[in-house]
Amino acid sequence: MKQALMLLLIGCMACAQTKPNMDKEIKLDSKAKKASYAVGVVLAKNVKQNSPDSLDLEAVFKGFYDTWNDKKAQMTEQECQEAVSEALASASERKSAGAKKTGEDFLAANAKKEGVKTTPSGLQYKVVSSGTGGKSPSATSEVTVHYSGKLLDGSEFDSSYKRGEPATFPLNGVIPGWTEGLQLMKEGDKWTFFIPQQLGYGSQGAGGAIPPFSTLVFDVELIKVK
Repeated sequence: MKQALMLLLIGCMACAQTKPNMDKEIKLDSKAKKASYAVGVVLAKNVKQNSPDSLDLEAVFKGFYDTWNDKKAQMTEQECQEAVSEALASASERKSAGAKKTGEDFLAANAKKEGVKTTPSGLQYKVVSSGTGGKSPSATSEVTVHYSGKLLDGSEFDSSYKRGEPATFPLNGVIPGWTEGLQLMKEGDKWTFFIPQQLGYGSQGAGGAIPPFSTLVFDVELIKVK
């Protein structure tokens, strides 16, 4: 739960003594006003990204006002924490359901495209080019590969090409979609993997780069099997 973020927002925004006209332009004619406006912009962006997507701004402002002016709150601190936790959980469920459906719809359409093959696990792949018929790795082999990874919106989250050197790793130490897919390849092959969320990072995602339940697209070149 983003309690610290919400409390910081309350502390910063509750300083208003009366409800302002939010549609009215204000003059940023002092350092204090500029700093205050900047804080509002930054916090609003963070709250929109990390908090419930159905906030009632009038109720939000009332909470700020009461807290800043030491008025008796209409909810106990425990009730506030529970309400925020419940709303965040509901928002997370909605976003997760949306990400899952987006991935499922993409894979269903992608499976019908020429050259795309689907394994029993749900992994999809397309042969871009074939190598000279070298060996294939086993599930415990160490492999050297070049690759780039993207989300369905086209944003790239990782690329060995951009780093200027291939990556080497044991095949049993990566996501299931890679472990399965690379065993189907031979040295020199270049394929594209379309990895469903359950064969990728699932409900956890990966840091800030890969959201939970993301379907992933990888261009992979198997250079060497050790």
